[in-house]
Amino acid sequence: MTKFRPCIDLHSGQVKQIVGGSLSTTASELQTNHVSNLPAEYFATLYREHGLTGAHVIMLGPGNEVAAQEALAAWPGQLQVGGGITADNAKLWVEKGAEKVIVTSYLFPDTGFSMDRLAAVIKALDNDVQKLVIDLSCRRTGGTWTVAMNKWQTLTDMEVDHETIQKLEPYCSEFLIHAADNEGLQRGIDEELVTKLGQWCTKPVTYAGGGRHLEDLPLVEKLSQGKVDLTIGSALDIFGGNGVKFDDCVEWNSHRASR
Repeated sequence: MTKFRPCIDLHSGQVKQIVGGSLSTTASELQTNHVSNLPAEYFATLYREHGLTGAHVIMLGPGNEVAAQEALAAWPGQLQVGGGITADNAKLWVEKGAEKVIVTSYLFPDTGFSMDRLAAVIKALDNDVQKLVIDLSCRRTGGTWTVAMNKWQTLTDMEVDHETIQKLEPYCSEFLIHAADNEGLQRGIDEELVTKLGQWCTKPVTYAGGGRHLEDLPLVEKLSQGKVDLTIGSALDIFGGNGVKFDDCVEWNSHRASR
């Protein structure tokens, strides 16, 4: 059954909702939908109070480590953390309270996928793949999707397809996939990608990008046959949006848990 998965996106130490495709090294190009005046630990506490497990904390660039640590401290052992995760710091973040670490860019030195680097991360986690989430966030390239790294600005040599999913499933506990071209735009989800993920994945997978209505939850459930969870960000009222009420998402999860 499809669940709502919340997020805490951090940029320059603040909780923000950003148009994913605008992330770059140039501050003037950044398009921000919302900058919260509340700290990261507020949202972690909110998720804890409502039992919203599986939330991801994403550090978008430098200057977010303290805010991420404060979120983890508010709900130890229950939040996933990503952004700048490497073999050198993966275990450290688990020790700081992350349930799981999320890795993307580190796996693609010079934009090419490295199985050696994936193995190094797993080794750093004491060979516990249950603590690893592989982020295959992607951009559309013609009729396919290509994994994007470096805050979704650089395309890699890896397509998101059945072969890739089968190759990587033994090495992680779940996948996180942002549709970067949809992220933050509230123009609707990538229905084709959600459908494909439901067909390809046998492990849990969370899709993010374009969610704008509560009705997107039953839509994702239908398209993926209940195999894909959905993150809603910019449209959510707790992030300044007017498309989806946080309380309605909580109720959706409660109904699914009671079935």
